[in-house]
Amino acid sequence: MTNRRTPSQARKSQQGFSLIEVMISVLILAVGVLGLAALQAVALKNSGGSASRTQAAIQTYSMMDIIRANRDNIGIYNTNIYAEGDGTGAPGTLMGWLDGLKTSVAPDAKGKVVCIADTMTCSVGVQWSDERTTGGSAEIPSDIYITSQL
Repeated sequence: MTNRRTPSQARKSQQGFSLIEVMISVLILAVGVLGLAALQAVALKNSGGSASRTQAAIQTYSMMDIIRANRDNIGIYNTNIYAEGDGTGAPGTLMGWLDGLKTSVAPDAKGKVVCIADTMTCSVGVQWSDERTTGGSAEIPSDIYITSQL
């Protein structure tokens, strides 16, 4: 005896994917790709903030080296407040360092130097707006501040 199927039974055992299944799969894939794109954008944004923090740390140590090279006159480096460069500073000077902050850290970067001659101690800080990064704020600037005895 042979097993013959009726046309309605043949349709029930159909193999392959229907159009709705393919559309749902494409939708799930699209959501995943959009999630990856958003993740890449956040990573790119935060790497810019990381570069600013790295440059600020390098610049604070650079100013400490400038001060150490001229220990006898540490009082001339005092700003006591965060100050901006005016574009006229020569390399190896306080004003040159302040000018360099704008190009290496951020366009709105400011520097602060406080030296105490009696104890031969100096504090150097860099402040800038880190609003581009995740969690950054224009109202609360980022800063790096170090203190060292010469």
